[in-house]
Amino acid sequence: MTTQSRAATQAAPAASVAPAAPAAPAAPAAPDEATRGRHRRGFWVVVGAFAVLMAFTTLPTPLYPLYQQRDGFPTFVITLIFAAYGIGVMGGLYLAGHVSDYLGRRPVLLAATAVELVSAVMFVLLQDTASLLVARFLCGLGIGAVTATATAHLAELHAVGRPGSDGRFASVVAGAVNTGGLALGPLVAGLLTQFLPHPLTVPYAVWVVLLAAAFVALLFAPETVDRPATRPAYRPQRVSVEPQVRSHFSAAAVAAAAAFSVLGVFTSLTASFVGGTLGLHSRLLTGSIVFGVIGASTLSQVLLGSRDVPERLRAGMAAMSVGLVLVAVGAWTTSLPVFAVAGVVAGAGVGLVFNVAIATASTVSSPEHRGETLAGMFLAAYAGITIPVVAAGLAVTYVPAPAVLVVFAAVVLVAVLVSTTRLLARSSATD
Repeated sequence: MTTQSRAATQAAPAASVAPAAPAAPAAPAAPDEATRGRHRRGFWVVVGAFAVLMAFTTLPTPLYPLYQQRDGFPTFVITLIFAAYGIGVMGGLYLAGHVSDYLGRRPVLLAATAVELVSAVMFVLLQDTASLLVARFLCGLGIGAVTATATAHLAELHAVGRPGSDGRFASVVAGAVNTGGLALGPLVAGLLTQFLPHPLTVPYAVWVVLLAAAFVALLFAPETVDRPATRPAYRPQRVSVEPQVRSHFSAAAVAAAAAFSVLGVFTSLTASFVGGTLGLHSRLLTGSIVFGVIGASTLSQVLLGSRDVPERLRAGMAAMSVGLVLVAVGAWTTSLPVFAVAGVVAGAGVGLVFNVAIATASTVSSPEHRGETLAGMFLAAYAGITIPVVAAGLAVTYVPAPAVLVVFAAVVLVAVLVSTTRLLARSSATD
C-alpha cells in the first residue's frame, strides 16, 4: 500500500464491527516535520532525475544526419532507429510499467536509470549502426518503466511532504517534466554539438555524468511503497478495455496515435528535411525546431489543461488541423519559417488532443480496470509514434521528402478530424 493510500485510508470513516471483534489497531501517526521535509526534498530529486531521463530520449534528434554520413545508411534507417525506441517504450510499459506498485518506486527508478546509463555508454563507446539500434531500444525500454513510476512517486512524495494539499500540483509538475524534458533534449544536443568538437560523443558523455548523478541522488529519495510480505507472482501489465466503452476508447486511441505520430515525424525527420531538403546543416536549428514542437505541446497543456473536455478538444483539433496544413505548405514550398511555425502550432494541438485522450481513458473505465485501460491508451500512442514514422521513412527512400510530408500531413489530418469529431459527439452525449 502506498503512503498516499494509507493517508486516504486514515481519512475514511471506520467500518462497523461486531461487538466480539477485536479492536482495530490505532492509525499510524501523521508524519513529523522531518519526514515531511525528506519527502519535499525527495520530490525535487525525482523531478530532476525524471527531467534528465526524459531529455536523454530525444538527445540524438539533431545528430541523425551525422550518423547517416558516418555509416552511409539511407534515411529509412533513421526511422528504424527511432522505431527501436518506440518498440522499447512499449516493451517497458508492458513488462515493467506496473511493477513499482509492489517492488517500490525507488528500485524501479534506479533500475531504469541504470538501463539508460548503459544506453548512454553504448552511444559513447560503440560506433556502428547495430549498436545504435540496440542503444535506442534500451533507452525506450527504460523509459517505458520510468514514466508511470516517476509520476506515481511524485504524487506520493507530494502527498506526504505537503499533507492536506490536493494532487494537482504534482500532476502538473509530472506532466511538465515529462514533455519538457523531451523538449530540452534536442535543444541541448544542438547547443553542445554546434559549438563543441566530437558531436557524436560529447552530448552522451555529458549525459553519462548526469545519469550517474541522477542514480546517486535517487538513492536518497524516500520510498513511498510498503512492500507486501509476500511478493505477488509477476505478470506483464494487463491491457484491456471493457466492451461497453470500446467505441469511445477507440476514438480516443486513434486521436492519441495521430497526435503522437506528429511528434514522431518531427523528431525523426526534421534533421533530414532541414539538412537534406533545405540544405541548412545547423544542429542547433534542428534542435530548436523540435524543441518548439514538443515545448508547445507542454505549454498548451499547462495553459488549457483545466478547461472542459469539449473546449480542450476543439482547441486541439483546430491547432492540429492548422498545423498539419502548414506542414504540407512548408514542405511543398520548402519554406523553413512555415515549417517551423507548423511544428509549433501542430505541437500545441498534439498536447491538448493527447491530454483529452488520456482523460477519456481514465474516465470511461471502471476503477478496477483503469490501469489496464490507460496502458492500452499509451500502447496506442506509441504505436502511433512508431508505425507511421517507419512508413514515412521508407517512403522517403523512394520519394522526395516534401511529397512524403504532404501525404503524411493529409493522412494524419483525416485521422485527427474523424477521431476528434467522434470524441466530441460522445463527450456531448455524456454531459
